[in-house]
Amino acid sequence: MRPAPPMFAAATDASLAARRARVARIAGLYAVTPDLADTADLAARVAAAIAGGATVVQYRAKTADAQLRRTQAEALARVHAASGALFIVNDDVALAAAVGADGVHLGEDDGSVDDARRLLGADRIVGVSCYNDLARAEAAVAAGADYVAFGSFYPSGVKPDARRADPSLLVRARGLGVPVVAIGGITAATTPGLIRAGADAVAVIRAVFGFADAADVLSAARALSAAADRAVA
Repeated sequence: MRPAPPMFAAATDASLAARRARVARIAGLYAVTPDLADTADLAARVAAAIAGGATVVQYRAKTADAQLRRTQAEALARVHAASGALFIVNDDVALAAAVGADGVHLGEDDGSVDDARRLLGADRIVGVSCYNDLARAEAAVAAGADYVAFGSFYPSGVKPDARRADPSLLVRARGLGVPVVAIGGITAATTPGLIRAGADAVAVIRAVFGFADAADVLSAARALSAAADRAVA
C-alpha cells in the first residue's frame, strides 16, 4: 500500500487530535434527555443542565417521529454550539452526522463502531452501551469505541427492566483505556460511590430533567456535578 500523501496524513492527524480532545471532556455529569414533544422546553432544560455543569448532553428520543427528532436535534445542536458541551445523539448515526453532533451512542442493536465511524468521520466520538458485560466493553474498545457505558446500577424508572450492573464492574473497567460512563437510577447521593469505583462520568435522565421547570433542572445539575467533583477530589 502506498504511503498516504502528506496533506491526507496531516488531515488524519488533525482529525484524531480533535477526537481525542472530545473524548478527554467526558467526565462528571453526562445528561441524557427525556422524551419531550415541546422542543423549546427541551432546549431550555438542556441549556439549564449545561449551565449547571453537564459536560455531555445525549439526545435520546424514543417516542418522537423522524421529523420531530430532526427538529429537536438541530435545536440542541444550536444549544451545544453556544455552550461548548459535547453533544451526542443516541442510536441514530445518520441524524448525528446530519446535525454535526460530536458523536453517537450505540446500543446493542444500533450497528457497528466501524459503520458509525465511516459515516461520522474520524474526528467524532462513538460510544457503546455495554450493560453489565465487561467482555462486550473489551470488544467495543478493540473495535475503536471512544467510551463505554455500563448499567443499570440502580432501579431505573426510565428502563425498569434494564439489566443490573454491580459497581465492582467499574473497578475492573478501569483498565480499558477509555472513559467509563455509569448509568441507571443514579442520583447525587449515589454519584460519589460510582465515581470512586471507576466511572469517569454518570449518565442521568430523571435526576436532572425530572422537574417542573428549567430552574429546577439547573439546581439538580449543579448538585450532581458537585457530587462528581467531590468524589474526584
